[in-house]
Amino acid sequence: VFLAALSFTYLSKTLSGIIMKSSITQIERRFDIPSSIAGLIDGSFEMGNLLVIAFVSYYGAKIHRPKAIALGCFIMSAGSILTAMPHFFMGYYKYETTLTECGLLSIIEISLFTGCKKEASSYMWIYVFLGNMLRGIGETPIAPLGISYLDDFAKEEDAPLYIAILHTIAMIGPMLGFLLGSLCARLYVDIGFVDLGSITITPRDSRWVGAWWLGFIIAGVIALISAIPFCFLPKSLKKPNEESNDKTSSDLSNIKEDNSGKHSSIKQKPMKSLATLKDFFISVKAVLGNRIYVVFLCSVLLQFNSFVGFLTYKPKYMEQQYGQSSSLFSFSGLTSLPAVAIGIFLGGLLMKKYKWGLVGATKFGFGISFFAFLIGLLQFFVGCENHVVAGLTVSYDGKSVFI
Repeated sequence: VFLAALSFTYLSKTLSGIIMKSSITQIERRFDIPSSIAGLIDGSFEMGNLLVIAFVSYYGAKIHRPKAIALGCFIMSAGSILTAMPHFFMGYYKYETTLTECGLLSIIEISLFTGCKKEASSYMWIYVFLGNMLRGIGETPIAPLGISYLDDFAKEEDAPLYIAILHTIAMIGPMLGFLLGSLCARLYVDIGFVDLGSITITPRDSRWVGAWWLGFIIAGVIALISAIPFCFLPKSLKKPNEESNDKTSSDLSNIKEDNSGKHSSIKQKPMKSLATLKDFFISVKAVLGNRIYVVFLCSVLLQFNSFVGFLTYKPKYMEQQYGQSSSLFSFSGLTSLPAVAIGIFLGGLLMKKYKWGLVGATKFGFGISFFAFLIGLLQFFVGCENHVVAGLTVSYDGKSVFI
């Protein structure tokens, strides 16, 4: 039951994350903000996550973990709804009617005067920023407390498979997110409030703004529903093998004497209440002293650094470079999901079948990552010619500025 509930929660959080990625260009146009602020809004999720992730992961293990996850889902729901709220308070969207409608190519905005800087037409984007940050705070307990709960009360050989199933089911979230993002991008931003017959622009027009807010309302409702099962789950479950007490447990607050032989770096004390702040910093120091963990952390940091930037600005690149609508990009994002889902599931299955340890799993992961890196190098040999823009890619007399 816990695995099913956690899987639905993972689906919910990945859904809302993809909706934000799919809507970032729509938000940029609606609030008339530069790409730098749009990137700040998108990064506010990680800001909120970083503010509390360490404290939630440490202190959350001492309390009722399912209820902590439920609280996180409620906060995540509130954040998604807060993100959509500016739409209902800033009036109808008004686009310029003097521009010539583009067929396939988007209009590239270029400032002709040095020193000019694009500024936001409304500061309502701050609520989108705060809502996304609140969503990041709410999502914090889901992964660390959920995974630790599974790891504590599942057989050691079954835990990798359960985690693989969890992440595979979570892939449905991006699939639904891309579909929902594509649908919302095709709907006019003020749908239900204005006469659509009076709208003279299409989704391929550079002035078009889709119903970016609708996806966040739906994501907020789904997050609210995902919180309900955790309110009725117990604090702990019966372990399949009670004799395997040497397994690391994050539920040490209820144990008076633990097997600290394998964890001599931290001397555990009987816990009657939440750990003190001093104990927290001792634990952080012990974790950061683990060289394997630090190396893995750096590896993940580099991987996500490139992936998040690529996913955030790819819709805008597709629009400007290929003249495609953002809704088409959202739909094309589905193509990468089957490979991700299959890879996650097979990874867990192979670990269970061949009983790989830390070294075996690391070698396998390194081999696959290195192979993907080699394939990625091929993209340097594939490209398109730049658009001919006077004053940017060519001079005003028709000569290329790159010569």
